[in-house]
Amino acid sequence: MRNRSILIATLTAALAATAAQAQSPKEQFNAETRRIATRYTDDKKLCGDEKDSGLRMQCLRDAKTEYDKSMALAKAQYKASPAKPGPCPDCGKVSSVVLGEKSGDSSALGLIAGGVAGALLGNQVGSGHGRQLATVAGAAGGAYAGKKIEEQAKSSKVWTVNVQYDDGRQAAFTFDHDPQMLSGDRVRNNNGQLVRN
Repeated sequence: MRNRSILIATLTAALAATAAQAQSPKEQFNAETRRIATRYTDDKKLCGDEKDSGLRMQCLRDAKTEYDKSMALAKAQYKASPAKPGPCPDCGKVSSVVLGEKSGDSSALGLIAGGVAGALLGNQVGSGHGRQLATVAGAAGGAYAGKKIEEQAKSSKVWTVNVQYDDGRQAAFTFDHDPQMLSGDRVRNNNGQLVRN
């Protein structure tokens, strides 16, 4: 009788181990504790069939000891099992990459040079008060033009990578170089830096 119980328990454990491969640690623990409880119930029934009261009591003590050991082992394995990583809150995919141009910074040099050139040109128009007005207007227009020309000369390309996070949020990251990312690429925000996932 006892050998049959051990054989059944061994087969049940093998089947449980196969099924446990596709389960979470919590599901594995619950399945293992159910298996242990079922085995303990079966062992107590076998002990109840024993005619000698001394042997029956020893059988029940042995069954309880096996139950306690198995439960302690199952709890230890559950606590030691690594937790599954949760969903990545900073993961998503590239929704678009836009190439644009960023205007450069202007300095006083562009403003002054444009103003002087505009004043010289304005000074050559008209006479009297008209010439003075043309000089002032030329200086103002030249300063503005000089500023814009300098900004254009110092402009640079900029790549904007738009990201749709898995949780629905959206963000945009700018690069001063080609990030080598395409629409649909899986990415992750790593402390403010966009990296491929």
